[in-house]
Amino acid sequence: MRLHVLDISFDNNGQVQVIHPVLLQHDGELVMVDCGYPGFLPLLEGAANQHRLSLENLTGVIITHHDIDHMGAVFELKQTYPQVKVYALEEEAPYVEGREKSLRLQQAEALFPSLPEDRREWALQFQDRLKTIRPVKVDQTLKDGEELSFLPGVKVVLTPGHMPGQISLYLQNEKTLVAADAVVAENGVLNLANPVFTMDMPQAVETVRKLIQLEIETIVCFHGGVVSQNVQQGLTAIVERYASTLQNKPA
Repeated sequence: MRLHVLDISFDNNGQVQVIHPVLLQHDGELVMVDCGYPGFLPLLEGAANQHRLSLENLTGVIITHHDIDHMGAVFELKQTYPQVKVYALEEEAPYVEGREKSLRLQQAEALFPSLPEDRREWALQFQDRLKTIRPVKVDQTLKDGEELSFLPGVKVVLTPGHMPGQISLYLQNEKTLVAADAVVAENGVLNLANPVFTMDMPQAVETVRKLIQLEIETIVCFHGGVVSQNVQQGLTAIVERYASTLQNKPA
């Protein structure tokens, strides 16, 4: 199994941001894990080329959850490379396929009435952006705990909190976790994703407790990249930090 971590840099309202989709390569399979925002296909192609890979050889894309930065480019990816199979957790498929309204959009709409006036224009723009996601058919659904037949040694791990149906991928032989948004990293320090976009903080903490039980030496964060030092200590620190905060939070 070869793991290629892509670096996708882009401008977001005047700020340079970076996301890290992953390419997993085994025998004849080349599978992308998450794919960035709508319009990101040229960035994905360029990043793959940096690893001497071509998306013309892409066989699949795994959507870890249906946030816009994780599945926004999947429609154009499928249109350009029709051989690509789309994989998602069984519970996520209705959102990826557009049969159910995005949970993120539901959250944004529910929060809107409570926002101060100076935040409402941005919030409406955010809702409009979420509505630009173009759904695609899921070719094969995945289950928690499943070892992927097309990528031997890669196990699906349900990691809810940020979103209820989010998955991560555990490369058992490499002791590596492709985390999606289960955890993020800043300057090599692990943390939970922004609480504003975390739908269930207690569940997110429980997910990190679950990850501590795995033998992980390297974590690839969609936001923050590769962390390969003090991984177990970093995960434990997250639990300690947020568990005490949640215990002291008023009911």
